[in-house]
Amino acid sequence: MPARLTFAIVAGTMMLPLLGAEERPCVVAVDVDSVVHPVTVDILTNAIQKAGQERCRALLVRLNTPGGFSDATRAAVEKLVSSPVPVITYVTPSGGRAASAGFFLLEAGDVAAMAPGTNTGAATPVMIAGTPDPVMMKKVENDARASLRSLVERRKRNSALAEKTVSESRSFTEQEALKDGLIDLVARDTSDLLAQVNGRDVERFSGEHQHLDVGGARVIVYERSLRQKIQVGLSNPTLALAILLLGAVGLYLEFTTPGAVVPGVAGGILLLVGLTAFSVIPVTWTGVGLILLALTLFALEAIVTSHGVLGIGGAVALVLGAMLLVDSPAPEMRIGFGSALGLALPFAAITLFLATLVVQARRRPPETGREALVGMLARTMTPLAPEGVILLRGETWSARSAVPVPEGKAVRVLKVQGLEAEVEPVDSDEPQQQI
Repeated sequence: MPARLTFAIVAGTMMLPLLGAEERPCVVAVDVDSVVHPVTVDILTNAIQKAGQERCRALLVRLNTPGGFSDATRAAVEKLVSSPVPVITYVTPSGGRAASAGFFLLEAGDVAAMAPGTNTGAATPVMIAGTPDPVMMKKVENDARASLRSLVERRKRNSALAEKTVSESRSFTEQEALKDGLIDLVARDTSDLLAQVNGRDVERFSGEHQHLDVGGARVIVYERSLRQKIQVGLSNPTLALAILLLGAVGLYLEFTTPGAVVPGVAGGILLLVGLTAFSVIPVTWTGVGLILLALTLFALEAIVTSHGVLGIGGAVALVLGAMLLVDSPAPEMRIGFGSALGLALPFAAITLFLATLVVQARRRPPETGREALVGMLARTMTPLAPEGVILLRGETWSARSAVPVPEGKAVRVLKVQGLEAEVEPVDSDEPQQQI
């Protein structure tokens, strides 16, 4: 057999596994493992695009979320139901949950699945800012029920029971959800899930039917970009508020000590980062107003003698403002009392300390310039009758006195006009070391 033919056969045999690997179907997996907010929508959008670019057979959305914001939830559901590739939603791992907004995302999948030991439901909308209007709450609840009903009916699942997650805050284990027709299957892990859905025909939200060919598919995990990782990290309201307060301290230092540069630059960066974080977190005007009031009270405490009343009021306002700052039904997205107290007390102490230093510095007599010479002692080098020469801080000055002063006597500077000092005699030569 010719050498070239032998080489071709061997090379072809070696390439067969590689060709087979390229022909294997793929599935893009994306994790929703925190509160549903605008960054979640961005992550899902990019994951759907990646599934299209990789020509994958499906998008696997792995859910473990306590809920989230209503606007972001609606946007995320819209992305999932309009995905060009079939969407498999899966509550995982065991012990995880898809509560509140997570239930909407679970039902948005062409195939909905849960792992053993998970739960879902409790999708009642909650408003925490102020006293909720019963009529408005009823409207919000009816809107959520209608949105969920249209979604679940389209997926041919139990819409009547799904509505009870909104109207009655019902929750279900994976077995209850499977038995009552809220999900399609229970799977131990991702491999078991893909094996069970392989070969299924699903009806997309548009009415189109697609065949799921995902047996032995490669799972491509969507990696969040650096920007998304930072945004997800900053979506923690406690961290966002801490960054915002540190930025305020930095700017305060820069304004009180012009030219320091570093506090101003760092404070500006931190302030912008904190504001960026709150751009994806719904805040209440009540919380913002209380925080601004707290900052005002801290500033007044350093100026007005209130014996600590203004400072205590500022600390209380800051704690209340932090607790009421975020408008979210999810406890994970609110700032708790312990966190608010942990932020308020150190910030109050730092702010009052800095304000006190500034006021003391402004009240301190000048130490440089002509004003600093007033009150200092000097010694006459010639008689003052009324003009003469004095020795002041090792320098000779022209001086004038309202009363005659003989040579060698101690005098005190009253004021300085131009290059001449107006002085008066002193009774004692004791502070001669100042002359």
